[in-house]
Amino acid sequence: MAGKLNCVIVSVDGSEESMNALNWTLDNIKLKPHDPDSQESQGSIVILHVQSPPSIAAGLNPGAIPFGGPSDIEVPAFTAAIEAHQKRITQAILDHALEICANKNANVKTQVVIGDPKEKICDAVEEMNADLLVMGSRAFGPIKRYKFST
Repeated sequence: MAGKLNCVIVSVDGSEESMNALNWTLDNIKLKPHDPDSQESQGSIVILHVQSPPSIAAGLNPGAIPFGGPSDIEVPAFTAAIEAHQKRITQAILDHALEICANKNANVKTQVVIGDPKEKICDAVEEMNADLLVMGSRAFGPIKRYKFST
């Protein structure tokens, strides 16, 4: 399959495991090369980051307003502050991933989507018609890791 992959998605979340997955991909995956005689494009690696919606990041809402104020109103400044903070985190994650790629002279694309990672990663794989999805493994201890590898 080496050299025949058209689209490989690497999902990153800022964890060491996801960055290790990116490194592994850059070191081991061979994409379809550009064919000047064909109109097909060269294969690509897409770094995908799924950002949580502000409501999830805030724990669904900022809580009741003290002294008997309504608890079901949305506080625009609070939501805007969370969105700005999430954008800074997302940019830091992508900057780190792109630095890894630059050190390996890798040409990659980035994509950021907002929502539940389980759903959005699956959606991205389908929408991009990805040939391969690479993700870091959760940090299980050596015993659990051993159980899964047998």
